[in-house]
Amino acid sequence: MRPYVLTGGRARPRQRLAVETLLESVDPDGTELPVTASRQERMLWQMCRNRISVAESAAHLGLSVSVVTILACDLIDAGYLTTRSQVPKAQLPDVHILQEVLDGLRRQLSA
Repeated sequence: MRPYVLTGGRARPRQRLAVETLLESVDPDGTELPVTASRQERMLWQMCRNRISVAESAAHLGLSVSVVTILACDLIDAGYLTTRSQVPKAQLPDVHILQEVLDGLRRQLSA
């Protein structure tokens, strides 16, 4: 099916989602999608019962990331999906501490 059919003619999502953004269904057991939801929206919503990234869901659905982003934004706006941000990267240690460790190792090896 053509992407413009799946997205209702839209080329851009309402909000920006990174490819690593995690999608999760909101209360998947107590909520049902409306009858008007497309097959792709239903599959995406079902997939998101287990937290899954935008990129992974696009791969599983066989759709482009941009199309999945638009579908996900529609489901987010309707309250069927929520996003979880990526786990923050560990804070890097101070350069001065690393330099002291390096200097100490060099002293140990040269002795």
